[in-house]
Amino acid sequence: MNKPLSRYIGLMSGTSLDGIDAVLAKIGGEGHATIEEAVSVPFTAELRKTLLDLQSPGSNEIHRENQAANALALAYAETVQQLLAKAELQPTDITAIGAHGQTIRHQAHLAGHLAYTHQTLNAALLAEKTGIDVIADFRSRDMAAGGHGAPLVPSFHAQQFTSDKNTAVLNIGGIANLTLLPVNGEVKGFDCGPGNMLMDAWIAEQQGHTFDEHGTWALQGQINEELLYRMLADPFFSKKPPKSTGRDDFHLEWLEQKISGDNLNAEDVQATLLHLTVISALQALAQHAPQSQKLIICGGGARNAALMDAFNANANHFFTVPFEIVTSDAHGIDPQLVEGLAFAWLAWAHKEKRPANLPAVTGAKGPRILGACYPA
Repeated sequence: MNKPLSRYIGLMSGTSLDGIDAVLAKIGGEGHATIEEAVSVPFTAELRKTLLDLQSPGSNEIHRENQAANALALAYAETVQQLLAKAELQPTDITAIGAHGQTIRHQAHLAGHLAYTHQTLNAALLAEKTGIDVIADFRSRDMAAGGHGAPLVPSFHAQQFTSDKNTAVLNIGGIANLTLLPVNGEVKGFDCGPGNMLMDAWIAEQQGHTFDEHGTWALQGQINEELLYRMLADPFFSKKPPKSTGRDDFHLEWLEQKISGDNLNAEDVQATLLHLTVISALQALAQHAPQSQKLIICGGGARNAALMDAFNANANHFFTVPFEIVTSDAHGIDPQLVEGLAFAWLAWAHKEKRPANLPAVTGAKGPRILGACYPA
């Protein structure tokens, strides 16, 4: 018999540090997930600064990180309360919350058991405040098995987006990651480079804005081919998968080193960063899945009109076969909510005792059940 639908909540706050996406999902016995309701809540300026400061080494880190973990749990709990009120539901209607937490270190490249990842969140406090079981710490089990702990969404993408075409899914958050869904063959995936992160950091540095809405500022600039070439020469782009990255690799200091000594207009740098995201993703896709026929773009980057236009304008340089680019809207999922839905699904997989990593993606020794449960 088919199991009845269950309700899960997915909470995602990504490397862009813009806020919390909360998704209420109905998930069937075979794992197909649909969004029932959603809310997005921006971080307060204080919490955003606290989390951003923790991205770099500093004094009294243990105290500051634990304070941030508590503050994030309270912000998550308030967001869950908003979501439940909007859906007119009670905590008892929800099986579990899947909470990603906020990545403040990701050192998957270190040798052997020196590798680690850390997502800050007081999951016990979140369970206490919501009255709902919380599944958190999804990445560390995969890393214990020798994997990168990232990306984790390809298993969800395979559940939701497999079709009769050779398809790829590109999630553009702070970091961009690709999932490869061939009609015949193994599902693969990897982080392919910076998504919005460097563009956000540069406009914050130059203009005080948290992001470049619709890519308007980037459109005022011209691509600097020499700078683009220098950035694409970073060793990360030539690494073979499995691979993952984050703010540890791509940050404002990295960018400033690349432009050091150049007298560039700030808007030209922004235009070049936008094309770094586009070219690095298309280049990786062409190298690892040249047979691709369709690219589904999700994440906050899908709402950047200039970025989407650049993908469409450059795709024919990498693919000669008919190649379709759509956002996840075409599959009934708001691009901004795909990752939140994915973490609801990861909580479902944990409760169902189903492995949710893909060893071909992360490099782990084998399938593992992900996450740790904090009962209400």
